[in-house]
Parts: sequence; C-alpha cells; structure tokens
Amino acid sequence: MATHSLDPATQARAFRLEPYSYAAVRALVQELALAEPVAVTLVRRGYRTVEEARAFLGAAETHEPFEFDSMAWVVERIEAAVAAKRRITIHGDYDCDGVCAVAILVRTLRELGASCDWYIPDRLVEGYGLTEGGVRRLSARGTELLITADCGIACAGEVHAAKAAGMDVIVTDHHEPTGGLPDCPILHPRLSGYPCEELCATGVAYKLSVALLGEEPARSELDLVALATVADLVPLRGENRGLVRAGLAEARTGGRVGLRALCAAARIEPGSLDEGDLAFRLAPRINAAGRLYRADAGAELLLADDPARAAAIADELDQANRERRDAEQAVIEAAERARTQLPDELASAPALVLAGEGWHPGVVGIAASRLVERHGVPVVLISIDPQGQGRGSGRSIPGFDLLAALHKCAANLGRYGGHRAAAGLKLPASNVAAFREAFVAHARSTLEARDLTRTESIDAVVGGESLGHEVAEQLARLAPFGMGNPGVRLLVPCARLRDVRPMGDGERHARFRLESGAHSAVGVAFGVNGELSAANRTDRVDVSVKLELNEWNGAVEPRVVLSELYRGWVETAPARSPRPGEEEWWRRVAVERGAKLKPWPSPMLLEGTTATWGREPVDRRGASGVATLAALASSGERVLTLCADAVRRRALVERAAAPTRFGGGTVAVTSGRFADGALRKAVTASARTRSGVVLADWAALMRHPSIAARFDHVVLIDPPPFAHLERLASAGAGYLHLAWGQAELELALRVHEEDWPQRSGLALTYRALRDGVDGIAQGEAGDGVVGTGRLRKIMEGPGREPRSPEVAARRLRVLEEVGAVDWVGSAASPALRVVSSEAKDLERSKAFVAYRERFEEGRRFLSRRSQPS
Repeated sequence: MATHSLDPATQARAFRLEPYSYAAVRALVQELALAEPVAVTLVRRGYRTVEEARAFLGAAETHEPFEFDSMAWVVERIEAAVAAKRRITIHGDYDCDGVCAVAILVRTLRELGASCDWYIPDRLVEGYGLTEGGVRRLSARGTELLITADCGIACAGEVHAAKAAGMDVIVTDHHEPTGGLPDCPILHPRLSGYPCEELCATGVAYKLSVALLGEEPARSELDLVALATVADLVPLRGENRGLVRAGLAEARTGGRVGLRALCAAARIEPGSLDEGDLAFRLAPRINAAGRLYRADAGAELLLADDPARAAAIADELDQANRERRDAEQAVIEAAERARTQLPDELASAPALVLAGEGWHPGVVGIAASRLVERHGVPVVLISIDPQGQGRGSGRSIPGFDLLAALHKCAANLGRYGGHRAAAGLKLPASNVAAFREAFVAHARSTLEARDLTRTESIDAVVGGESLGHEVAEQLARLAPFGMGNPGVRLLVPCARLRDVRPMGDGERHARFRLESGAHSAVGVAFGVNGELSAANRTDRVDVSVKLELNEWNGAVEPRVVLSELYRGWVETAPARSPRPGEEEWWRRVAVERGAKLKPWPSPMLLEGTTATWGREPVDRRGASGVATLAALASSGERVLTLCADAVRRRALVERAAAPTRFGGGTVAVTSGRFADGALRKAVTASARTRSGVVLADWAALMRHPSIAARFDHVVLIDPPPFAHLERLASAGAGYLHLAWGQAELELALRVHEEDWPQRSGLALTYRALRDGVDGIAQGEAGDGVVGTGRLRKIMEGPGREPRSPEVAARRLRVLEEVGAVDWVGSAASPALRVVSSEAKDLERSKAFVAYRERFEEGRRFLSRRSQPS
C-alpha cells in the first residue's frame, strides 16, 4: 500500500538519469557537429542513431491525408453535400483544440462554397460532446450534414438520433472511445489507421482540409494546428512535432487577423512567438470563454477578417481570462479547505477526490492541474450544482492511468471520458463519497512509493563550461517543447549558488550566479519566495536547470532557469585506507630497492599487457572534472578514473560525483599507497557488475598496468607525469577522456615532486631516522639502530596518509648509497643503522641521479600537458 505526505516541503524529490550508450553520443557529436550535452539528450530520448537524430532535428515528418483509411469516404460525402448545397454544421468542443478545429473546418468548407456554420455547446448547460438536446437544436435549424470536431467518438446514441432526424453525420475526433462506435464515417487517427496516432482534433481537421483543398491552400491553417497541438497536450513527436514547428513559423508571419489581435491583447510580439506563448498566454485566453461563458467568441475571433472586430473579441477574451484566473484561485482555495476536512487516511492518500458546492465547473480541470503540481498525486475536483448533480475533472501523474481508474469506479459514475492524463465525469452528489473511496482504493493498489516521489527526468549532466551560448543555441533546435518532448533539463552536480538576490513584484523571484568548476553562469529562479536564501552560502548542491537564450535590451545571452535543488552532496569522513600488511610492505620495499635503474621504464611494463591500444581520445581539458565523472557514471558503463593521488582525490567519487547518486553503480578507490588486494577487489567488482567507477592513481597503474583495458571509459582527472603512463591508460577499446585543468596540473606537479627524492626531503627523512633511534639499540661506534616497527612509521612519513612502500624505498636507496644508513637485521625483521650525520654528496648516488632525471622528465612532460594541443 502506498503512503504519501501531501506537504510539499516534506515530499520526497529525486532526479532520474537513464543509462545511455556513449558510443551513440560520440557518433552524433561527430556526424552532426553537436555539443555533447545535446547529443546525450537526444540519445537519452531515444534518438540513438545519426539518422534518427537528424530526422528529429529536421522535424519534417509528414503523412498524406489519404493515409486515413476513411479519408476518401469522408471527402466523397463532404463534396457531395457541397455540390448538393446542403447545409453543413461543424459541431465542436469548447476547449482550444475544439475551437481551432471548428475554425479550420468552417473556413475550408466555405472556401469550397459550402453553406457552413458551427455549433459549440455551452459547457455549463450542455456539457461535453454531442447531446440529444444539441441534436434537436441542430435539426430545428436545418442542419443536413453534421460534422463533429473534437467529439463524437463516444456518442453512438446521439449519432443514431441525428441520423433518425434526417441528418448525415461524419465524426472527426481523437479521443478514446468508451463503448460502441457511431454508425457513420469516422476520421480518427488511431481508429482510421493513420501513421501518426497522436494527432489532436485540430490536426485531424487540418488533414481533412488538405484532402479537400490541397496542401498549399491549407497551409495557412497550420498556425491553429500548432496552437491546438500544444494546448491539448498531445505528444510532440513524429508528425506533431513538424506540424507545431511549421505552425509557429506560420503564426509568426501574423497573417491571421484574429491571432494577431490575440497576441496584442496578451502583449506578445507575433514575430517572437514560441510554444510557451501558445501554451500559457494564447490558449488560456481562448479556453477562458468556454470555461466561463460560451466558446463561440473564440471561433469568431479565429475566423475574423475585420481587425477592429478581432481586437474587440480579443479584449473580451482577455477579460474572461482574468476572470478565469480569479475563479480558478477561488476553487483551489476551497478545495484545500475541503481536503483539511477529510479524515487523515483520505487527506493524505495517494489520490485526492474533493467536492464542493458553487465551484465553477469551467475551471475545476485547471484547478485540479494546479493541485497535482502542488501535491504530486492524481486529483479529481467535483463541482456540485443546486440540483445535486456533480460535474468534475481529473488530472493525473505519470504512472497512473486516470481513464482506467474511472473504468474501475464506473458503478459510481454517470457519464465520463478522457484519457490517461485528463478526464471529465458526471455523477450524483450522493455518489461522491463512494466514488472517492473506490478511486482512492484503486490508487492505493496501483501506485507505489516511487510513483509518488516527485521525480525529474534529467537529460544530461554538465559542468559550468556547458552553460554557454553555443549549447543554448543547439538545445533550442530540439524545440518545440511540450508533452512528449519536454524542455531539456540539465543537472549541474556539486555546484554553488552565489549572489542570490530577490527580484520581481513582491520579490517572488530571484537571480543568482551558478558556479561549477572554474566557470559560472547567470541564473534566475521563478516563484521561490526567498527559498534560495539558505543556498546562498558555500553549500554544494546538485542543481537542475533549463538553459536558454535570453534577450534583453537588444542583447542575447545565455542564462539558466532553476528547476530544482538536490542536496545529495554530503560531507562525510573518508573511508579507512586499506594499508599493506607488514609482509607486503617490506616485500615491496625490497623490490623497489633492488630494481634496475636503467632502462626505465622497463620494456616489460608495456609488454606486460595484452590489450590493444585503440581508445578514442576525448579532450575535456578545462571542463568540470566532477561533471565529467558524474555524466559518464550516469551512462551505466564502466569508468576508470586515473589521478595523481587517489587518497587526495577520493572525495571526488565518494561524495562530489558519487556514482550511486547518478545511477552509476558501485564505487571503489585504490592507490599505490594501498594493499595490492584492494585494487584487485575494486576491478573485480566493476567487472562483475559491468558498471561502476574505480578511482586509481598513477602509482596503482604502475603496479597493475593492465587494468585500464577492463573499462569502457578511462578518465584522466589529473595529467600523467610520463608518456608510458598515458600509453597504459589508453590500453583497451573505448574512450580516453582528458579532463584536467590548471589546478589539476598543479596538483600533479606537487605529487610528482613527492614521488621522487629531493634534497630537502632526503634531509628531513634522515633527521627523522636519526631522531627515531631506539635507545637500547646502540652500536659499537655509537651509531643508532631504528627497529622494524618504528622504521616503517618513519618512512611512511608524518602525514595523514602514508607514503607508499615504493616512495619510501627510493629515499632509503639514496641514503644507503651515500653511506648515511646501513641495513641490519633480517628479511623478517628489518632494521636500519644510522651511520653518520656528515653532509653527503648526493651526486655519488646513482639512484639519486636516476631519480632526478625521472623527475625532470616528468616535469617537462607535465608542462606540455597544460594546454589543449
């Protein structure tokens, strides 16, 4: 049983990152010249090949109208009616989709010379769809051919009544049928076998217009197709996507008098119209008339030729929209009060059914949408009229089929219909309680806790370097956005919000600076009411944003719009390092002390791996290492991250870019300082799960040169100090990511200096040995002996993390060669005699000279890694 908190402040929130093929991403980057975040977005959304991505970006998919298997039949009926001069009526719906469909069909038929009018029912008096009362009124006015638009598929009885009254009937619709089909020609994208099953009613009307007039004469109707497609929340995929893009281009010309007037009322410049304007500024004004009064004003506006009359209607719709907002707010407030009066088990249930008297039935649907956004559960709001009848609207959440739920509760309902995301219903007020119980019971049986978590789908993980003009411009190519093609969400991991300042009326909004790595971006957040103040510190958060190009005072610049903050980055104590045991530590010291100084590196080092050397380099230098690692971890592929010192870098994979946070599986850290078994365990775990991230340093790679070949990705978070290490890192098939910047280069130089004995370091080690002489272990000449236990501690150094046995052995080797110390004791119990405190000529040590040459070689190699070549 799902339990749920309806307090927005305590609701669980999460982001979701689907695995993806990085190889598919690289193909899009290279073949289509796309920025990587854009390519990742396309692949995550299912456009995995160059051909699929190119087709999506081109948005040119289209189908012939006669691919409706009933289109020829419908066209024949209409042309016969026009030729016979029969009176034709378009029966529409009162929402934006229905009104736009009516406008297209009326204008098309009039263009053919038909006597054509329209009929849109009164939402408050007649309700949705074709009714027997409406049939009687149409019969009385002399309708001979009735064509429905955005309704009729669930009206078999009413169609029968219309035919009995002497009317011919054609149904054009896109809703799901709830019973037997009407006995008449039907134009329906799914039922008629059309390749794009997700057309809205206006899209169906447009295809009929093309079939009747031809493609070019019907092109001017595309502006209404775009408006209705966005407003009716049908998926913007396939042909719908192309229709909206083409329709926006048509709308921007300002050719339709009524739409131009509506833009003026909404204070929109037609030339800059986008899908957001259609959804949130134009469609609500057309819907407002149908919600509060009658929708005929919308149809008249869209068919208007007189600018003055169009302006007057647009002003009326603008006023109706203001009234609609007031009525909507009143219903929301009343619904919240009604929720507080429910028993706790219903008020906090995974679905809400709320009812009240006097709620405006025209706005309960949009009010239900607002409550879904607020509470994250399916919501049905029901308005009770004075006659004791309820009329309601429901809105759903992803993962919950609203229409299926109504089917389960049908015994308590009168009439209902819709689809999985939105539906309408009627029922007696006396049935509300029983309906609520049944609806909530169904929600409890089908919804799980994860369904009730506010989950945001993330398209790509990026660093601050990807929040610029080029990426914003490319992301705009993925528009139009809407249902089925939502706006792109980018996740910036381990970021900081700085300089947060309120803005707007009532300081409801905020501006800020988003810092990620060495880059920052300007950002805004809407409706936060000061909620960002807590983030205006040094806290690190994962931030989801939308990246857009903002035009202000003639300048166009990129900015991010805040979506959500996720406080998943938590400071924790580092895990304990798996240090080598005594036997391993002294064995490794002995091996390094006895290693040949030349040739170096040993030819066996590269010959010891059987891997191929075919990794494709990906240059990310200067980018955010955290974002790079998080992005690759989220692919679900195996990632090896190589760095200068895994101990210093372990927070990168354990906290800042922890792969578990990004869906990237397990994490392991290994270092040349650690026991050999730790590395084998880490690599084995990654191979077993075929995912996860292993962080290793260059010293670990030297000890186990074949490990890179086991991973899909090798990320060089710090540059390698030697060419042979870069060569080892590129072993295997997959990708080699160069991901360091100036700070990482400086760290690599510091670690490199520590790895090879320097004069000052040798002096410090000698003094530590001299001061650590055991008081009871004096030699004949007074020279002191450092015993086994104390010797290892001294050679590991005073830092929090010990030196590796190899680094310690190099210091000991130089001190031995210049006569400062001698080995005593046995292999099982080594000890060191401090021989002399006299100054020594280090140049006498072959090891010191060789180590100095290696240090200089590495320093030169690192200096060449500073800039992209």
